Amino acid sequence: MPDQRSSILLCCLILVPAGAMADDAADLCRDAAERAARTTGVPQVLLQAMTLVETRHSGTAWPWTVNVDGAGSWYPDRAQAEAAARRALDGGSYPDVGCFQINTHWHGAAFPSVEAMFDPETNARYAAGFLLDLYGTYGNWSDAVAAYHSRDADRGADYLARVASAMADGDAAAQGASFAVRQNEFPLLVSGDPATAGSVVPRLPGRAPLVGGP
Repeated sequence: MPDQRSSILLCCLILVPAGAMADDAADLCRDAAERAARTTGVPQVLLQAMTLVETRHSGTAWPWTVNVDGAGSWYPDRAQAEAAARRALDGGSYPDVGCFQINTHWHGAAFPSVEAMFDPETNARYAAGFLLDLYGTYGNWSDAVAAYHSRDADRGADYLARVASAMADGDAAAQGASFAVRQNEFPLLVSGDPATAGSVVPRLPGRAPLVGGP
């Protein structure tokens, strides 16, 4: 028979409102992006804007997002998202999954399973590492962000513009990011057409986009 303290704890667990679980999930991508930024040196504001662009749902970045053949879906919990991704793979598709919509075809081999790809921390660290690699190739964040999405110049430029817009609108700040970045250190915040740099991104030899196709 459980003691009184165990009974109280069980009662509290039962009475936790469903909305509290949703609120916790809504913080996962934001917090994972923040920690990935600290680990890799990628600007936090950039990672948080990117996860918003990738998975925005009801104003927040949603970790249980799956995109199959260009159609995105948001699931209420991780188990349902994992099941959807597994069904897509079994059906011959290669979904994009998690906080940073990592593509299972191009990058699945870096993870032990598609289920593991949904872990927000793992997903964010991999995305940040890949973005940092691209920064090393191009020497600036604008071209790196464009290439992160696609090696096609037009698609990369469109993605870059959406990320820049999320930052300019303050969406990333609302997710807890800091905008204390000097203009000359962050090309996405420099005045002018934010998509210009992305329009001349060359194809990356030997590397693949995280989402979409070449």
